[in-house]
Amino acid sequence: MELLGLTTLALVVSVTCLSLLSVWMKMSTGGRLPPGPTPLPIIGNILQLNLKNIPASLSKLAQEYGPVYTLYFGSWPTVVLHGYDAVKEALLNQGDEFLERGPLPVIADNQKGCGLIFSKGERWKLLRRFSLMTLRNFGMGKRSLEERVQEEARCLVEELQKTEAQPFDPTFILACAPCNVICSILFNDRFQYNDKTFLNLMDLLNKNFHQLNSIWCQMYNLWPTIMKYIPGKHKEFFKRMDDVKSFIMEKVREHQESLDPANPRDYIDCFLSKIEEVQHNLKSDFDLENLASCGSNLFTAGTETTSTTLRFGLLLLLKYPEVQAKVQEELDRVIGRHQAPSMKDKMRLPYTDAVLHEIQRYITLLPSSLPHAVVRDTKFRHYVIPKGTAVFPLLSSILLDQKEFPNPEKFDPGHFLDKNGCFKKTDYFVPFSLGKRSCLGESLARMELFLFFTTILQKFSLKSLVEPRDLDIKPVATGFINLPPPYKLCLVPR
Repeated sequence: MELLGLTTLALVVSVTCLSLLSVWMKMSTGGRLPPGPTPLPIIGNILQLNLKNIPASLSKLAQEYGPVYTLYFGSWPTVVLHGYDAVKEALLNQGDEFLERGPLPVIADNQKGCGLIFSKGERWKLLRRFSLMTLRNFGMGKRSLEERVQEEARCLVEELQKTEAQPFDPTFILACAPCNVICSILFNDRFQYNDKTFLNLMDLLNKNFHQLNSIWCQMYNLWPTIMKYIPGKHKEFFKRMDDVKSFIMEKVREHQESLDPANPRDYIDCFLSKIEEVQHNLKSDFDLENLASCGSNLFTAGTETTSTTLRFGLLLLLKYPEVQAKVQEELDRVIGRHQAPSMKDKMRLPYTDAVLHEIQRYITLLPSSLPHAVVRDTKFRHYVIPKGTAVFPLLSSILLDQKEFPNPEKFDPGHFLDKNGCFKKTDYFVPFSLGKRSCLGESLARMELFLFFTTILQKFSLKSLVEPRDLDIKPVATGFINLPPPYKLCLVPR
């Protein structure tokens, strides 16, 4: 027993020393990292973070260490960028140096370097360029895609009418609409809202989006090598990601049987045609693995981010009925109640536009964006950040900037209106991030939010089940993603 105790003690001391040596080597090799709190072995600076509100913890540390500081997530250093100036300087002014994708193991380990979000280098550039071009050809930013979104808005209204002004949870219905838009782009089809396959997909996406904030996923991101061998809910997360990729691959197989390269119907057809075109190149990044990952990236990101924003937005209008009334008054005056809203109406709806911007600002859906990394040893301000070091651009520090948005913790559409009631643009509106790694689907997301939001408010009045002052609008968790608390509402036809 005594020998066993000495052995255990020796192992603990050895692991501690190795961890300290690892941290010291990372701090002393290849650069001069910005200052930050002293990390502990193995766990890094995890004790300095409130895991229920990581962005607030990061902002608090910025008050002590400045707008650029180093934090250790586990044994790995991460440079945190706080405030518009620091983020702009990195992602725009030195965008080519900060172009790499940083680690988020709970997703990256499933993607294996493929797809649009976690690929790197030339592969990422190639796939992003191809996807942007293909999406534009199928209507991104053009009339044809707007017609698809308008059609889906009509289908959404028909589905909402079935609630007959009774209380309901809007989670799945609001997810179906943007998901169908993505389906039409990916494989030229849409689902009925009660389709079992469709509902199963919605369930997969919703559960994984919620689970990204869970302690299991956070632990995996900190210690992926260990967590791979430990059972837990993170295994369910991986299974659901695989199920989404399997669904995409099933659609790919269907497309392979009827492919006509001269007449591509959708994104999958275009990708398959590209695979055939470059099949002589054995090192080509146009293969089925990248197609499955690109498809699942577009499918997941294009559904959950938009639907969560819509769901959070309706909750805020329940909380502030006077804002809802002003939006509906403007819609009635400019469009009326029978003409379908279109993107050309946006310029004539400054208050509605301001409300949509304020919703996105206020909820800060992705507070720290996705992590970046530097592609080479990079001089930044007074420091040298070693190649491969992770970088967190804290978007919440910009969207909640006190100078740009007085009383940033308050929901106020006036943040985006000038003294004459005209819409006011600001460089601090960065919910889609900045630079070359910014959200690929930004223009589609903006179109969907505007058309779905205005169509709903044109046809329905939102009614809360409790007094507005009693509504809770605090996110259920503030970590990687801000998610609204669950709620029910009634939609009363106008």
